[in-house]
Amino acid sequence: MNFEIKKIDNNSKARITEFILPHGKVSTPIFMPVGTNGSVKAVKHKTLSESGVNLILSNTYHLYLRPGSEIIEKAGGLHNFISWHENILTDSGGFQIFSLASFRKVTKDGIKFRSHIDGSYHTLTPEDVVQLQRVFKSDILMPLDVCTATNTEYKKAVEAMKITHNWAARSLEYWKRYRDEWGGQLFGIIQGNFYKDLRKESAEFISRLDFPGIAIGGLSVGESFDIFKEFLEFTSDLIDKNKPHYLMGIGTPEYIIEAVKNGIDMFDCVYPTRIARNGTMFTRNGKIAIKKEIYADDFKPIEEKCSCFACTNYTRAFIRHLFKTNEILGPMLATEHNLRFIKDLISEIKTNIESDTFMDFQKNFLDNYGSNQ
Repeated sequence: MNFEIKKIDNNSKARITEFILPHGKVSTPIFMPVGTNGSVKAVKHKTLSESGVNLILSNTYHLYLRPGSEIIEKAGGLHNFISWHENILTDSGGFQIFSLASFRKVTKDGIKFRSHIDGSYHTLTPEDVVQLQRVFKSDILMPLDVCTATNTEYKKAVEAMKITHNWAARSLEYWKRYRDEWGGQLFGIIQGNFYKDLRKESAEFISRLDFPGIAIGGLSVGESFDIFKEFLEFTSDLIDKNKPHYLMGIGTPEYIIEAVKNGIDMFDCVYPTRIARNGTMFTRNGKIAIKKEIYADDFKPIEEKCSCFACTNYTRAFIRHLFKTNEILGPMLATEHNLRFIKDLISEIKTNIESDTFMDFQKNFLDNYGSNQ
């Protein structure tokens, strides 16, 4: 992968990087909106693209079950099927499968599981998962891994990590056979639960395999923010600085800023769009729940200085009215706003990395952000 570090903040590990994928250049830090089924809920692809989004995430597990890889292959790949002509990262679906605890079985060969849709039985190997993403023509592929809960005992965490490592090596070997067909890049995933010796072992193992990029998995899975910060800092210090760093599953301002401080380049989460559909929106002073009565006659925009369509055209009072009357425009406007808020936050982060003022920015932003909490 053509990867370049453009700037590192003088007072932290925060950095700006660039790399090239089959559907264009990616500049980081970058938040990837989640389009699980090929569509980011409540927002058009055109809106995403016009706002500068050029990398979204879709989910292999869900697309495998519906519409199925055969349909996507007939369409000529996932980009053609969903009419999105920018980059796509496809998650392996491991987290979704392992969340179905009573419906799956993990073996060293792969996973057996029941569909959450119709109860049908399926088996997927690490090679199968890479093959699915090959059919999708994903720009970034993720290998199958074993996700573990925060309270997993040490012995089971070791077992899960070793299976993840075995699957990572197999996935990499399979991907190498076909990578020149379309140029998609496979990232390795570090696991190890909340045991530092396992995190270190996993980081060293994944680094030796020499994936094009490195992902940190198994964080932001229910642990406290202090534990999250401790293990993020510990793990990020162990990985190759000359590759893209991806922290899976974070999407709130405080987590994003903490991730960037620790040298993370990429992150994703359903949180900004999910809370938007339920009427909660980000502002510089914290989140607001627009359905509350206090906004019934509030004729200010959601955020005074925001340039999104919702903020430049509508008031809090009207958006509240849309939610209270179940008009679909409400979730659409809230979703566009939350994604624009995150995008503007990252633009401001980049500006402060360039000027070596990131740590001051973090303090000032978080001091203000908590005022509505």
